[in-house]
Amino acid sequence: MSQQAELFARPGPSSRRAGEVRPVSDSPLRLAPPLPPGIRLGTSSWFFPGWRGLVYDRLYAETSLSRHGLAAYGEIPMLRTVSLDRTFYAPISAADYQRYARQVPDDFSFVVKAPALVCDAQTRDEQGRGRVANPHFLDPGLAAREFIVPCLDGLGRKAGPLVFQISPLPRDLIEDAASLVERLAAFFATLPDRLGSNHPLYALELRNGELLTPRLMKMLASAGVRYCIGLHARMPEVERQEAALQVLDGLSPGPLVVRWNLHRGFRYEAAKQRYEPFDRLVDEDPETRLVVARMAARAIAKGQPVWITANNKAEGSAPLSLLKLAEEIAKLSP
Repeated sequence: MSQQAELFARPGPSSRRAGEVRPVSDSPLRLAPPLPPGIRLGTSSWFFPGWRGLVYDRLYAETSLSRHGLAAYGEIPMLRTVSLDRTFYAPISAADYQRYARQVPDDFSFVVKAPALVCDAQTRDEQGRGRVANPHFLDPGLAAREFIVPCLDGLGRKAGPLVFQISPLPRDLIEDAASLVERLAAFFATLPDRLGSNHPLYALELRNGELLTPRLMKMLASAGVRYCIGLHARMPEVERQEAALQVLDGLSPGPLVVRWNLHRGFRYEAAKQRYEPFDRLVDEDPETRLVVARMAARAIAKGQPVWITANNKAEGSAPLSLLKLAEEIAKLSP
């Protein structure tokens, strides 16, 4: 554990309910500057034992944090969103979503990833290699039935952006990008725009930079879908994605959705090995942080809500990345 995490760690009281996870009372995250209420910062998942002294009051097993840690996470004022990434790997039930919603404050809002079942053009083996074409790729009926309806039924007003992260595409689809954009347009046009009193916010995240074109931005503007800034090794740097987003905002302004997934120039596994146990900043990325803060300040100045989630693989420790980001946003916000 880092010296910083040791400094803020405190042993918990001996009397605890079975499975109980508690937040740390003197976390450095509690020193984050106040931000406008429309800005929500959070992490990709919450069950990391290395966050002892940052989020949790002592060392817990990952399984315990997965089951019981969200309520403690939600007690840290700076953390007002989290990315539900498990939903990418398989759909979950409305009851599961409701269980998550009950654990967090009323002003908390989830970023939820749509299942690969509808976002991946290929079925994949255990090593992630594409095998055959996925017949359910961009199936709006399946997306509504297996994802959107249970998500909104379970989370209600705590549902934030519903992110359709399109997995790396086979070459034939990329080479016919115009047809793919039309297919995406038809997909989003068929998704429900309202369920009861809930109006879902759809966002598109890419893993193929070739698709980041004015044609795509025009389609998203017409469909009322946000482009999710996805910072990942497969995508262009944040500056180019910011420029693409400005094209979209020039056509149809809207909320800002950012998923700060990975450090510039790193691959996922290399970053994971370098940064574990995710208790300190290892490779700070002030350039990316400044651009993300600038986008957040610009969006909030225009009255648009902001969701930004950070991954441990961005700089080494997602909570500490967000603390630095909050400080940067505060400098830029009126």
